[in-house]
Amino acid sequence: MAPSTIHALSAAFAKGEASPVAVTEAYLARIAALDARVGAYLTVTADEALAAARAAEARYRAGTPRGPLDGAPLALKDVFCTRGVRTTCGSRILEAFVPPYDATIVERLRAAGAVLLGKTNMDEFAMGSSTEHSAFQLTRNPWDLSRVPGGSSGGSAAAVAGGLAAGAFGTDTGGSVRQPAAFCGVVGLKPTYGRVSRYGLIAFASSLDHVAPLALDVTDAALLLGAVAGHDPLDATSVDVPVPDYAAGLGGGVRGLRVGVPDEYFGGGLDPEIERAVRAAIDVLRDLGATVERVSLPTTQHGVATYYIVAPAEASSNLALYDGVKYGLRVPGKDLIDMAGRTRAAGFGPEVKRRIMLGTYALSAGYHDAYYGQAQKVRTLVRREFEAAFARVDLLAAPTTPGVAFEHGAKADPLAMYMNDVYTIPASMTGLPAISLPCGFSAAGLPIGLQLIGPALDEATLLRAAHAYEQATPWRDRRPELT
Repeated sequence: MAPSTIHALSAAFAKGEASPVAVTEAYLARIAALDARVGAYLTVTADEALAAARAAEARYRAGTPRGPLDGAPLALKDVFCTRGVRTTCGSRILEAFVPPYDATIVERLRAAGAVLLGKTNMDEFAMGSSTEHSAFQLTRNPWDLSRVPGGSSGGSAAAVAGGLAAGAFGTDTGGSVRQPAAFCGVVGLKPTYGRVSRYGLIAFASSLDHVAPLALDVTDAALLLGAVAGHDPLDATSVDVPVPDYAAGLGGGVRGLRVGVPDEYFGGGLDPEIERAVRAAIDVLRDLGATVERVSLPTTQHGVATYYIVAPAEASSNLALYDGVKYGLRVPGKDLIDMAGRTRAAGFGPEVKRRIMLGTYALSAGYHDAYYGQAQKVRTLVRREFEAAFARVDLLAAPTTPGVAFEHGAKADPLAMYMNDVYTIPASMTGLPAISLPCGFSAAGLPIGLQLIGPALDEATLLRAAHAYEQATPWRDRRPELT
């Protein structure tokens, strides 16, 4: 069978035109045939998936499906704890780690009847923008196998784009769902910080990590977010506010919405092909009835520098627990300190070590105020600028990335790699909801992403605007020829 959207599968299951078991078998067969070339999965859980599919099929036959995700074949970034299934975080230090519990989003997906196909590849501990920093394998972009899928949720994005899952979940810390969504031509939705529980998510930077879905279209993104959003007492940062029916509100259109276009997102370093495509997308929103005006977010230019103080500092703290004592890799040493040093030297890759050193330096005595303290002040300025912009407009429209997917090995310089997230980092630092969706293709046939950013907890307006644009354009119908 051809890869399908979740909502189309749900309708077919309800009508008896398709079977959850047959669909799951088809996806598993496609993974077996194609994933050796793509490298999206680190672990495929075929037996568990088929058992979940049989249970879903029984519910449909009894007339008691659990909702639109019942029987839907999904993939999970290998950063979410899954009971009885190894969770590596793309790192040698957790290569054999098997959690004894499920993350909250995993529990909620299981409760919704989703069929979990397996765990996808990622940059180690979510630190990267290309999925080239995985300790285990390379993931390739289904549109061009010589190019990266983006990162750090590259395996999830490649799985959805390549028809190896109907939908997937990743994490977005500085753009790690939106950037691979743009590179792979799918939809990536970062909700408001606190909208989705982080319990059971292996932390990179706790004040920046967001659980986020990837999907073939906006309707599926709305369904996936709706299934996992909501308060969780196990996560102290989870917000206790009502969750709208995102899918039900998609048809409202954009007439009367005020769209802001930030000047700073169209400066030097932006690929001209991407600027043309994004400005054309903004014109479509205007033609659909939105009003468009320029806005300014001057502190945006400091976003990357600020992020690479805050995020490594939090990573340095979070990753201190990997010392070879309680779980994960253990390399014996002459004493506890020697064992911890040997374990970390063998278990962490170069990018993780680089960020731990950056973060430890920024937090060290004599430098904390000059670096980490100052970065937090700049972060506050960025947030205030967004608040001022949203006093004038309902959402912001901008590019997702400065360029299209690049070839493997093309950005060996860390700074060049970090600049891939220049347009996605601000929404992560402020915790604001943002979505990336396809808005065209380059001359080389590579996808281009449009990014929409909204006020806190207003994912509904973002999804409504994204859906209106999607329905007015042909991009959602294009798929890579992965055979």
